[in-house]
Amino acid sequence: MSDALRICLVGATGLVGGKVLEACVGREDVRIQAVARREANLPHGIRIEYFVADPCKWSEIFEALRPKAVICTLGTTWKKACEDEAAFRAVDQELVLNTAKAALDNGVERFVHVSSVGADPASKTFYLRVKGEVERDLTRLRFNRLDILRPGLLLGRRDNDRRTAERMGIAVSPIANLLMHGKYRQYRGIDAELVAKAAVSLAKRAARGRFVHDNDAIMRAAHSLPALVET
Repeated sequence: MSDALRICLVGATGLVGGKVLEACVGREDVRIQAVARREANLPHGIRIEYFVADPCKWSEIFEALRPKAVICTLGTTWKKACEDEAAFRAVDQELVLNTAKAALDNGVERFVHVSSVGADPASKTFYLRVKGEVERDLTRLRFNRLDILRPGLLLGRRDNDRRTAERMGIAVSPIANLLMHGKYRQYRGIDAELVAKAAVSLAKRAARGRFVHDNDAIMRAAHSLPALVET
């Protein structure tokens, strides 16, 4: 695996992060690493360097690992943050940006961040305003390549914290998706597995620039990830 791309995942314990790990099982073109605050349930057969540490130590881990790319799937929910704005910002904004700065300081060239459809620093909705502020500040960090994913409603099984409104949204998603056309396509539900595959695919791209991907672009990126070769 000497020519494999070193990708460090931050946020392995979440829905998309877990799917990123699954997407890397059996791949010889990537060398997956992970940094987290706690242990995660690792998929069978994965080869990984997994480090559990306080976020204040993550910079040291980036320095030791020297990944080429970082995939950031960090995030909490309004419920987990106890409906406290400061607690929400501590994870979705401060931790994300501190992670990005630590990665950049240690030579990371590519940063892939999972944000949300509707992210806008001028939004009247607190959640979307924070997401937009994070996107804006990530752009200012000047990575060689920055990919921001803006998925619609994430579809996939969570072990916990499935909110009632979210469950209802997932239940009606197959029908709702059929009714969303034009500018509304970006709000369609999308499988977390596709978002994860897109993140891995984009982390492998060397072209410089800053790119924002809606649902359609995420699906194209996911389908561009080379399939595993059966042996």
